[in-house]
Amino acid sequence: MALGPALWLGLLLLGSPWASSAPAFLLRRVGERVQQLQATSAAGLGLGPGPGVVPKEGWLQQPLDPFNASDGRSFLQRYWVNSQHWSGPGGPVFLHLGGESSLGPGSVMRGHPAALAPAWGALVVGLEHRFYGLSVPAGGLEMAQLRFLSSRHALADVASARLALTRLLNVSASSPWICFGGSYAGSLAAWARLKFPHLVFASVASSAPVRAVLDFSEYNDVVSRSLTNTEIGGSPECRAAVSAAFEEVARRLRAGGMALSALRTELGACGDMGRAEDQAELLEALQALVGGAVQYNGQAGAPLSVRQLCGLLLPEGGNGSRSAPYRGLRRAVKVITNSLGQKCLSYSRAETVAQLRDTEPQVSGVGDRQWLYQTCTEFGFYVTCEGPRCPFSQRPALPSHLELCEQVFGISLSSIALAVARTNAFYGGQTPGASRVLFVNGDTDPWHVLSVTQNLGASESALLIPNGSHCLDMAPERPSDSPSLRLGRQTIAQQLQTWLQPAKNSQVVGGI
Repeated sequence: MALGPALWLGLLLLGSPWASSAPAFLLRRVGERVQQLQATSAAGLGLGPGPGVVPKEGWLQQPLDPFNASDGRSFLQRYWVNSQHWSGPGGPVFLHLGGESSLGPGSVMRGHPAALAPAWGALVVGLEHRFYGLSVPAGGLEMAQLRFLSSRHALADVASARLALTRLLNVSASSPWICFGGSYAGSLAAWARLKFPHLVFASVASSAPVRAVLDFSEYNDVVSRSLTNTEIGGSPECRAAVSAAFEEVARRLRAGGMALSALRTELGACGDMGRAEDQAELLEALQALVGGAVQYNGQAGAPLSVRQLCGLLLPEGGNGSRSAPYRGLRRAVKVITNSLGQKCLSYSRAETVAQLRDTEPQVSGVGDRQWLYQTCTEFGFYVTCEGPRCPFSQRPALPSHLELCEQVFGISLSSIALAVARTNAFYGGQTPGASRVLFVNGDTDPWHVLSVTQNLGASESALLIPNGSHCLDMAPERPSDSPSLRLGRQTIAQQLQTWLQPAKNSQVVGGI
């Protein structure tokens, strides 16, 4: 799981530019664009289901409070089914878990697990997360309702759906269910195997931040390091140029007056820059722009790669003026706003708070209010810029992010810190202790530092893809995929072979 630091997480669907222009949502908008374009980019490449294949949409009646048997309230949870390659009731089921966004038919049609289904005759099912997309309970997003939104509730839904879909789809009781997920949903996939090993046979957890953390300064440590990586188009000069560009922005903010007015015009920003809180929001939006280039580097649909960003910031020939990096940052802002369909770069704190206070569910797109609530009550994940390795401004600082929880939900700092500690205690952080889980990460992705990147045992394995970005292994295959990515996908397939072949043999021996 672009939210400003308070909300950075996950790949989502493209939403309205006017409903999502606040800086706290910029990186999320980039992720939405990536996922939307990836869902269509595989068409014609022969990598997914053939033409004319239409996934089935279904609905499950789920208990609103699965932990209280006396509460009879329920909600409808959406799911998708692709049975094109299914070998029949005894075949495996690949369950693609949704995260902090709506989940569409592409979840079972493109990328993996859809690409892995033909080899195993698997049934592919996608399960939308409660309170996101169309799976929002009656009553909307009021605080009284949001208390039923958590990863623990989502896992209870997985268990309930696993039992219900076995009956509804005529799946054999002996069929192995494999959970797949990316980012927050990747964590859910790992935790589903951890908490329900009798229902979930194995899991593939991609870019899964299983360690909750209040102050996620490590995010920008990875961004800084990746900006110097020559293999993806970075360089020490590029990192220095990023730092210089932010220093110039900070200088103009301090100068005020005409310099501030010129900054507003040159960045194509909308609104007034007089308030300190709005200046911090502007810096947050610019940090999200650079972070997005790293987080989604090289992916179809990403507006900027590291190579492209560095090309904008560094003048050709290396003989530019001191203002060259700032001019490059201005061009990068224009690329991002144009790609997201935004007329200007918004940075209003008041606008951010107003949008997050809106309790009306969005029919499609993202769930910014819901995700902020989960970060305030479970995960933290607030990205900050601390220490000499961070090339950005040190504004906004952690208190600014934490204030959103207070301003939107009335949640105190002490409550957030306690919630983060409880989450790690409940799931085990980066040592969850689950069997038959494969953690897949890319070392360019800033989120990999919160995941599992080394084998924890014979049945709790890790795969770290060199120069891989966020959830890159889950994207549809492309002819331009790097050798390391291709090898990574082969490793995932081999791990499935190791897990599923014994289960298949036992079915044959048992006469199933």
